[in-house]
Amino acid sequence: MSGLPHSPHALVTGGGRGIGRAIAAALVGAGATVTVLGRNAASLEETIKAGAAHHSAVADVSDEAAMRVAIAAANARKPIDILIANAGSAESAPFAKSDSALFARMMDVNFMGVVHAISAVLPDMKDRPYGRIVAIASTAGLKGYAYVSAYTAAKHAVVGLVRSLALEIAGSSVTVNAVCPGFTDTDLVAGSIDNIMKKTGRTREQAIAELAKHNPQGRLITPQEVANAVLWLCSENAGAITGQAIAVAGGEI
Repeated sequence: MSGLPHSPHALVTGGGRGIGRAIAAALVGAGATVTVLGRNAASLEETIKAGAAHHSAVADVSDEAAMRVAIAAANARKPIDILIANAGSAESAPFAKSDSALFARMMDVNFMGVVHAISAVLPDMKDRPYGRIVAIASTAGLKGYAYVSAYTAAKHAVVGLVRSLALEIAGSSVTVNAVCPGFTDTDLVAGSIDNIMKKTGRTREQAIAELAKHNPQGRLITPQEVANAVLWLCSENAGAITGQAIAVAGGEI
């Protein structure tokens, strides 16, 4: 049993691919009505056709005005009970070559995208008897990695936001948590693999092994494993779990 209340409405940002799509599909399977939000209308529609969502909303999470409009429309269709702030992007560079524009891009998408989503759903959500907010951060929100200082800083900011907001609204029915996956088998990580191959001349298998070595289990995490953790946090059984940053990383953290 999923432990979700009857037919909640879940909004998943970055829901058209990778971890976001896996989470959306898991929520649909648990009985939720799911709206996926993202920039690519085609991938969102493919997600709906695949049965992994019911509705879509097109917006860039870094655009506060667009997010407010898109989320207001989704909320008008059916009040949003669950927010999965999943959208993100990753760029790598040595710190010496990480200019302010790179830091701004990483903060705008990975951190402010979470802020914009929460700001749009929370006023209505906290007045209802059930609410769940889950930010998809990263093990980079719990530790450091070389050559991704901007991304790591943004993900640390997400974890800090979750911990503070959870305390601020602990008197409501809304819980706020972060799930922190290790390297996960998605197209985002595929880009990192391609980058390793290009810069080092390693084979694809060697590049995958370079990422998998961070995981004591010696493998990449699957999107479904991340979705399973999110589904539990969204359940009524997890009502006492708030302000947490849960690593899904094979023991890395």
